Amino acid sequence: MDTVHNPDRYMSDLRQILSQGRKRVGLLVGAGAPFAIKVNAAGDLDENGESLIPGVDALTDQTIAALAANQGKIVKSIREKLGAGANVETILSRVRLLDQALGDSTVDGLDGTAYRKLGHEICTHIGQLVGAELPAQRCAYHELIAWISGTQRANPVEIFTTNYDLLFEEAFEIARAPYFDGFSGGNSPFFDPVTVAGNDLPPRWSRLWKLHGSLGWALENGSVVRGRGRDATQLVYPDHLKYDLTQKQPYAALFERLRSFLLTPDTLLLATGFSFRDAHICAVLDEALAMNTNTAVFAFQYRRLADESPACRLALNHPNMSVYASNGAVIGGVEGPWRPGELPKNWAEVRASFWGARTKDADPEFLLGDFTAFSRFCALAQSTDLSFPISAMTLQNGEIAQVSHALENTGA
Repeated sequence: MDTVHNPDRYMSDLRQILSQGRKRVGLLVGAGAPFAIKVNAAGDLDENGESLIPGVDALTDQTIAALAANQGKIVKSIREKLGAGANVETILSRVRLLDQALGDSTVDGLDGTAYRKLGHEICTHIGQLVGAELPAQRCAYHELIAWISGTQRANPVEIFTTNYDLLFEEAFEIARAPYFDGFSGGNSPFFDPVTVAGNDLPPRWSRLWKLHGSLGWALENGSVVRGRGRDATQLVYPDHLKYDLTQKQPYAALFERLRSFLLTPDTLLLATGFSFRDAHICAVLDEALAMNTNTAVFAFQYRRLADESPACRLALNHPNMSVYASNGAVIGGVEGPWRPGELPKNWAEVRASFWGARTKDADPEFLLGDFTAFSRFCALAQSTDLSFPISAMTLQNGEIAQVSHALENTGA
């Protein structure tokens, strides 16, 4: 008999976890988060508008298009040589490698110095494209921070993000919610790896770890500092090849923080807007999931299971990682389609927060792969009138009877 998964069952358990504040919870946030926020030309929320920040593929295309003609031609050539899946980050890594390796020699007519200038130009255009500000209206970022700051916690929420934008910083500050991002000081805040490695701050201080660097970071007088504005793009995306010890230090410390977080017992990491195509992050996840069976990773993916192979591959190898895609899930190492159970009394509003049609006349599907739906689900976790005990549910025939290994690890 084929296995099917009942989304009601797992989302009931997750709501309970999100509302309690006892578990150590982290978020892994990728480029799909700002991509899900739609705005019009005036920067106001508009479901028919454009993405607040373009996705990785569009970001790559627009960055190349913004370069001077000769530079764009060379970058297109690099992209073709890198093959399918090449994006602005892998292109930037190759450019920086050529900068380091060439010296006075040339490739495609450019020497090392010219490739260094090309790398700077790419970063400048990246900064212009990802430097958007939050809309004035309440959006998914505001709702997610409301959930984070609205619960008394035994442990701080830790946000690990590959995004360079300053949207999380804005949302925290609008909510007057304290957070720590690894930097200390007022005039020229400097990166402090010792504090990153520790847990000296109180739980009400959330942690924000920018794994790929950030707008506003700069290298000054031998130290990495922040607060230099959206035009500071020198340290967006580490290539893991070129930087000297000082420049590499933030990225090494932040990746070590991710590893340490995952190796802590009774930990839950929720991934949203993340494609699982980053080899460095996936290597950390792969190692930590194997070493610590008492941690769990829930990956909320926008597309169908067949289109989420990098995430599914990890989940099939590690039963303590689950993938929740639009048409099905991998839970406890078992892949299967979604099949909601019979609708229990008072459960309709809760189900509507994670299950429904994305567009008019479309079939219902799992919604939390969309960052906006995920944030709303988290924000509503405190709504007691939406809660419903899982023990009272009537499950569809064929639904697995036991809670998956991943959910057992959450302590629900």
